[in-house]
Amino acid sequence: MSVLHLRQRPAWGLLAAHYQKMKGLHLKQLFGEDAKRAERFTVDAVGIFFDYSKNRITDETMKLLLQLAQESGLREQIDAMFRGDKINVSEERSVLHVALRAPRDATILHDGHNVVPDVHAVLDKMADFANRVRSGAWKGHTGKRIRNVVNIGIGGSDLGPVMAYEALRHYSERSMSFRFVSNVDGTDFAEAVHDLDPEETLFIISSKTFTTLETMTNAHSARDWLLAGLKGEQSAIAKHFVAVSTNASEVAKFGIDTANMFGFWDWVGGRYSMDSAIGLSTMLAIGPDNFRAMLGGFHEMDEHFRTTPFERNLPVLMGLLALWYNDFFGAQTVAVLPYEQYLKRFPAYLQQLTMESNGKHVTTAGVPVDYDTGPIYWGEPGTNGQHSFYQLIHQGTRLIPCDFIAFIQTLNPVGRHHDMLIANVFAQTEALAFGKTAEEVKAEGTPDWLVPHRVFEGNRPSNTLLLDRLTPATLGRLVALYEHSVFTQGVIWQIDSFDQWGVELGKVLAQRIIPQLESGTEPKLEHDSSTNALIRRYRKGR
Repeated sequence: MSVLHLRQRPAWGLLAAHYQKMKGLHLKQLFGEDAKRAERFTVDAVGIFFDYSKNRITDETMKLLLQLAQESGLREQIDAMFRGDKINVSEERSVLHVALRAPRDATILHDGHNVVPDVHAVLDKMADFANRVRSGAWKGHTGKRIRNVVNIGIGGSDLGPVMAYEALRHYSERSMSFRFVSNVDGTDFAEAVHDLDPEETLFIISSKTFTTLETMTNAHSARDWLLAGLKGEQSAIAKHFVAVSTNASEVAKFGIDTANMFGFWDWVGGRYSMDSAIGLSTMLAIGPDNFRAMLGGFHEMDEHFRTTPFERNLPVLMGLLALWYNDFFGAQTVAVLPYEQYLKRFPAYLQQLTMESNGKHVTTAGVPVDYDTGPIYWGEPGTNGQHSFYQLIHQGTRLIPCDFIAFIQTLNPVGRHHDMLIANVFAQTEALAFGKTAEEVKAEGTPDWLVPHRVFEGNRPSNTLLLDRLTPATLGRLVALYEHSVFTQGVIWQIDSFDQWGVELGKVLAQRIIPQLESGTEPKLEHDSSTNALIRRYRKGR
């Protein structure tokens, strides 16, 4: 990979000069001067119709962005990731989430060992367990079938499973209920189990180390709740708890039969793990066949990313466009707007994927960056967002690039609902791009004093991702698309997209403060004056 500093790359300087020409150009002009723009700036691949024509770009923009990708060694880094090289440099680890969805006959090496058979051994074990639970063959301690599944995890061990469950609820086993507990706030656990019968409840404890503070606190509360409901029978734990972990001794100590432990590997980052054993709750909900179809969708996008020329490569194009706005237009955020109620947790899932990956301030060499890295990702499903924050996107002072995600076919045909939903997608992207001039507002008979309030500047960029139907395979493609877009940006920024040291410091300090809050005697406090005062006030009030 090139060791040239990002700002020293020829394409960066050319893009900076090109931006000076582009910043004053309006999308109205770009469309007006080019009748075939909408055809040229679209890609139809891997079941996704990607229209990026409503971006503030020209052929020259794309040529320079693609040049930047080449100069950044993106092709070499893609090959390195798929090859199993240790591209997570700060942790000296390979990055092989692509192996989680590779077909059985594939070969992906980690330290000379083909990991694909290991992946499929775990998938087969998950499928056998899921079939037993779903059929009723697996019974709880008192002989009742399992009707409730509670996944306890945090971060990637929660956001992926809860997003996937909501996204694929249409395909889920409706005779079972699925709950998700992540927050160490006791309310999260209390509400999740409030109306459940311990005899019919299975807990999945998802923690690689089986030592994560929040997860294990909730796991111990779950064990106490179960034993209270089953008259303290310790042997009941083995029938009502399974583990997704790599720490067999801690799992056994907790009381879980290690035969019911599903493993994964240190080459899987938490936020890239929803298609590993961390997805056990997803498989229980939708069944092994649908889960494998989801993995198939992931793999299709992996292969597209690995083999497609950059000018037609969906993750590369998305990543380059995000970088264009982040680093040249100074756009600090990206809105992800799924017009599909089942994808209501997709923006929250992407927040971890994007911001934990690319929220970095030093390069892989440990040198401070002097350019902006990871933008803030956020969003809500449409049309809800139109009645809250779209006002700022349309008429505010900040530039907010948007990804609109929509499906041609609905899973729940109800009257005219879907046509109205999709009409709003197309209308919003049109309004954002082209706006409404003062002359157009006046022509509608608007009084002069009101005209400024009703003008839309337009020139607000967006991507439209149009897919046929939300299926397990479609969800896999979408998630992998954003995974590889994040990777594309990280390579160009020369940062490590696969570590997350930024989550450590607060956790370490919390471990110091917990005993100070719980101490029976007045603790000696050596924090700053603000933190000391807060601890004293809390102790006094409790």
